[in-house]
Amino acid sequence: MMTLILFLIALGGLLFVLRRESGAKPAIGVMAVVGVIALFSGSGWLALVLFVGAAVTAMAGLPQFRINWLTPRVFAMFKKVAPKVSATEKVALEAGTVGWDGELFTGRPDWHNLLINRHTGLSDEEQAFVDNQCTQAISMCNAWDLAVERADLPKELWDFLKKEKFFGMIIPKEYGGLEFSAKAQTAVLQKLAANEMLMVTVGVPNSLGPGELLVKYGTEEQKNYYLPRLADGREVPCFGLTGPRAGSDATSLPDTGIVCKQKVDGKEVLGIRLNFEKRWITLAPVATVVGLAFRMFDPDGLLGDTKDYGITCALIPRDTDGMEIGRRHCPIGTPFMNGPIKGKDVFIPLDYIIGGQEMAGQGWRMLVECLSVGRCITLPSGAAGAAAYSVGTAGGFTRIRRQFNTPVADMEGVQAPLARIAAKTYIAQSAVNHTANMIDRGEKPAVPSAILKYHLTEFQSEILTDAMDVHGGKTVTLGPRNYLGIGFSGAAVSITVEGANIMTRSLMIFGQGAIRCHPYVLKELAAKDNDDIKAFDEAFFGHAGLIFGNAARAFTQALGVGKADVPFDSASRKYAQALARFSSAFGLCADAAMTTLGGELKMRELISARLGDMLSNLYLASMVLKNWHETQPVEGEKELMQYSLAFLLHRTEQALDEFLQNLPNRPVALALRAVTLPLGCRWDAPHDDLARKLARAISTDTPIRNKLMAGAWTTDGEGTVENPVARYNGLLKDYDKAEQLYRKATRAYAKGELPMTALHPEERFEAALEAGIYTKEEADFMRQYEQVVLEMLTVDDFPFDEFARNKDTLIDHNPA
Repeated sequence: MMTLILFLIALGGLLFVLRRESGAKPAIGVMAVVGVIALFSGSGWLALVLFVGAAVTAMAGLPQFRINWLTPRVFAMFKKVAPKVSATEKVALEAGTVGWDGELFTGRPDWHNLLINRHTGLSDEEQAFVDNQCTQAISMCNAWDLAVERADLPKELWDFLKKEKFFGMIIPKEYGGLEFSAKAQTAVLQKLAANEMLMVTVGVPNSLGPGELLVKYGTEEQKNYYLPRLADGREVPCFGLTGPRAGSDATSLPDTGIVCKQKVDGKEVLGIRLNFEKRWITLAPVATVVGLAFRMFDPDGLLGDTKDYGITCALIPRDTDGMEIGRRHCPIGTPFMNGPIKGKDVFIPLDYIIGGQEMAGQGWRMLVECLSVGRCITLPSGAAGAAAYSVGTAGGFTRIRRQFNTPVADMEGVQAPLARIAAKTYIAQSAVNHTANMIDRGEKPAVPSAILKYHLTEFQSEILTDAMDVHGGKTVTLGPRNYLGIGFSGAAVSITVEGANIMTRSLMIFGQGAIRCHPYVLKELAAKDNDDIKAFDEAFFGHAGLIFGNAARAFTQALGVGKADVPFDSASRKYAQALARFSSAFGLCADAAMTTLGGELKMRELISARLGDMLSNLYLASMVLKNWHETQPVEGEKELMQYSLAFLLHRTEQALDEFLQNLPNRPVALALRAVTLPLGCRWDAPHDDLARKLARAISTDTPIRNKLMAGAWTTDGEGTVENPVARYNGLLKDYDKAEQLYRKATRAYAKGELPMTALHPEERFEAALEAGIYTKEEADFMRQYEQVVLEMLTVDDFPFDEFARNKDTLIDHNPA
């Protein structure tokens, strides 16, 4: 019995030391002290084991002992197995900054580093722009009119966007731009996301495009000429990166620029002859200036000894000889301006290179550095905005749509998708708003940009699918009254562009984060490249301490022992503690995958994807916790927060379980399961009672419904287009009164107090008035209420020959 007690004391002491990553000396002390006690207590075998353990720990854990015999051997082995990092990968790894994503890799995230920077909201100028100019712009958009009737924005809207400098949000005020914060940019795009074509048209010039590249890298001459013209819309930009053979693998550009001399206006000019073919270029059909990425060569050495400069970016006016531009692609669902650009023997002077000649070959670095910010804003903001708009429409429709004498929002089969819509909207808004705040604090979040791009555009697709489902025939029938169908079909575009979602999940999130965000891997690789054994010793054995620490934390916290100390209230504390536990489990699994698979991990994309899923869900859950911590909660928000966090932590545990099922090294996988899931999977999907509460909350006039839609288009009367959300909001404000009167008429009909032929609601209202069941005021109210309800339920129909582009192909099916 004494031996068992001493063993448990030693184990507990070691776990305590390991959890704190206190180093070798405390661990040696624990084993030595307990070993001495064991020796004098007659537990000789335990004492021997502990003394041997202390000796091994001393030789491997104390730098003065290991540096001469262990470290050189480990270093030699590491050089053989460490993955090789290509030049393009190195540029990507060095781009951006590491913030909260790095904390999640440590296994013991420091919440202070997340919570110290509060989201302070927009400036008065920015908020006024969102409230006024953005509302005016979206009020000019009807999805059917833009996508089908025009395949373009109205001219008055183009003029308005240019006049109000929508294309100059990122351009400094000294050049005539708005110089908005990242928070303001995301607020603008969330507001405009009620119409996908408008959101894309405004978002792209303010994301990856010539404007951002010029601000960061342009010469003074380029800035002074182009930025004022881009800000006020005299110039409309596009950026040509992708092509027939270079999509997600943008570094494989086959487009070339050869340095040469050519006579221009009788003078010999040193420049570049371009041959290129680009596809899927947003705004290309209407662009006046083209940013172009190409591979630059100098075979004749006209600039120096370098023959292959690599990817280079240039700015080319639309009317440059040899460039073909103006044709259109037809993006699915929403035909925003998008098209091909071709060029054959297009000659440009060297000063067309963005940043001038000295930036030749720096194009990939420029693009990656800009992308880390742009990918955090445009598509994620559009997704969050579309989600908020879906809350307004799906919640409103399901409350006024009655079947079986009850609102469909009260049916549990409908409540499940409504709850998912609410939670994913809350998660998306938390993620984009607080990540934008990080950008305003100086961060360039490379890994979070991939997380937001993938997960929020997937959320957008799932939310719109659920919204379409609960609407039924209302939104599968296209026409001017359909406010969801075109956006639903266009969601595939967001999933595909700016790095296909499949690639982003399976290659980028963990593939980039494993090296970029890990506390030690980048240091180990740098030590290898520099052949610095001392730096390697420090990094490698610090890494070893992290592994043991994560194992101890993951195991004890999974058992409910030593839960993390988190700065959150009682409503959210258990979720933050679970997040800390899964952070330790994730860090341990990440190290196990890198150690057992080595360079092969690049090719094991499903393994990488599941690790990326764990990291992503932890990041998104952190943003929800931050949002809950900083904002003033409204009635119903606690349930929404809890549903959202349960949803994310359930997904985290599922990803962990699937990773362990598929890790090729089975002994390691079994050991990891014993450490990270000793009691099995414990996080259930959100419970039905929460789903019922959320469905009710977003389908009635509640504070949480209004909070979720606060950044969306909810008003009416500013423009030429009716806002369905405003109509639903008006109906929901009167819903309680209407519901009582619906029930009064239904009960009277069931009792035979109304004619059996009074099947239409309007007939029952008149009959109820005649029978004295309704007062005149009640009957007038229900007539008006039901008239608006019927308008919202109505769908469009068209002449028989409306959809045939070639009328000659029409068949007369009823010649008689």
